[in-house]
Amino acid sequence: MHLNNGTDPHAIGTKLPAPEARYDLVVVGAGPAGLAAALAGAGEGKSVLLVDENPIPGAAMGNDVPLLFGGRMTTATQNAERMLETVFMSEPQLEAAMEAGVEVLLGTSAWGVYRNGPGITGLPESVVALADKDRGWIVGYKELVLATGARDLAIGFPGWNQPGVMGAAALERLLAHYEAFAGKRILIVGSHDLALETALLAREKGVEVAGLVEVRSAPQGQEALAEAIRAAQIPFYLEDAPAEAIGGIDGVEKVRLRSGAEIAVDTIVLAIGLVPSIELIDAMGGKRVLDGARGGYIPGENDGVTCVGDCAGLADTGFDHVAYRMEWARELGALSKPDTIVCQCEEVTRADLLGVQPPRYLDRPAPMQARSLDTLIKDGPPNPDQIKRLTRAGMGVCQGRRCRDSVAMMLAMAADGPFGSVPLATHRAPVRPLPLRILADWEESEEMRAGWDVWFGIPTQWVPYRDIDTPREREHQTAIAEGWSL
Repeated sequence: MHLNNGTDPHAIGTKLPAPEARYDLVVVGAGPAGLAAALAGAGEGKSVLLVDENPIPGAAMGNDVPLLFGGRMTTATQNAERMLETVFMSEPQLEAAMEAGVEVLLGTSAWGVYRNGPGITGLPESVVALADKDRGWIVGYKELVLATGARDLAIGFPGWNQPGVMGAAALERLLAHYEAFAGKRILIVGSHDLALETALLAREKGVEVAGLVEVRSAPQGQEALAEAIRAAQIPFYLEDAPAEAIGGIDGVEKVRLRSGAEIAVDTIVLAIGLVPSIELIDAMGGKRVLDGARGGYIPGENDGVTCVGDCAGLADTGFDHVAYRMEWARELGALSKPDTIVCQCEEVTRADLLGVQPPRYLDRPAPMQARSLDTLIKDGPPNPDQIKRLTRAGMGVCQGRRCRDSVAMMLAMAADGPFGSVPLATHRAPVRPLPLRILADWEESEEMRAGWDVWFGIPTQWVPYRDIDTPREREHQTAIAEGWSL
């Protein structure tokens, strides 16, 4: 090896670029919890960066990232300046943060967190990878606070894979922060607090609510909220469930319930529950709290990374959210046919998933067709990561947000176990789908570029250390090119 003062010139060591900027505190998420953390940090005299991915680019919203928007956003979301103004005006504390000295970046997603540890030792410091619509870059941090909130829980049923089926969190975003909801008449699935609050917000914003569908025999949320729904003359469809979403060229046009009732609507809002948005800390190996439906991550125990707000775990209201969600999953599963889509991105059906088959656009030889979930269950609870690799469920552009949780519930039911017996599929960076032009927009130094032939280890390019910069280097390359054996 060629050493310079005891250092291997081809080691990646000091060749990674330094962060574009450094902060005492980086906060991801500008909701109430994130704003409170940023203001507290600024009050202590720290340099603080606050990033929030809202307003979401139209392409990401079309792929239901990070929320289940269901194609029900207006064209106003394509106007970047208008959306920035709307988001800023919807959160007064953003101005207070800026006045306190916090650097605020809206429309900026955090797609990865990287620290030295097992498997990586060459970073100059702990960094957060950021991206906006134009470029990607990294910033260094001493402390990192994740306040990424919660996302929609999606459970599929016949016809849900068309425009007009969306989540409650996405509807709240479009109504209260973007002012860009395209629907006129909605039906809400669920009747716990999330569903009741969603119905009241929609009515306040001038959206007609056709009713709330509840699988149980009574509304499940706070009585005061349920009474407000009744006072607004919004009906409850109890002991019922959506059997099929029927649509046309623009998506949903009506819903047929299990009872046989048909309701004309242009939007179905899934308000069965929310899920902590833990992609970032899961991808960096954070410590997960498996606490049923509330489970998030342990705040303050992830080496300088703290989770706050909903991403650290949803509030404990005393309601059995796990049993409620599993009841909905069983009911909608019973109403689904084998060809009901589970993973929209890869078009994996219910039969494909339970039969552990690849998507229909791939070949299925006889040995593959003979396998089933039963053969996997004999070896223990099925693992969603294994199922993902075998069926491609969860590998699409939405990165599993539409199917991750429902797949875990389906596997738990197939294994005849509780929801927590099957882990959720893991996350890997980038946790937001990014254009290659942004990921590749990186000016390498000459010393970094000079090492690629060694780092790649490709036989036709690789040169042994001892031969680099010697006459043997050219001989080796010639020998490899001519198929010689050295």
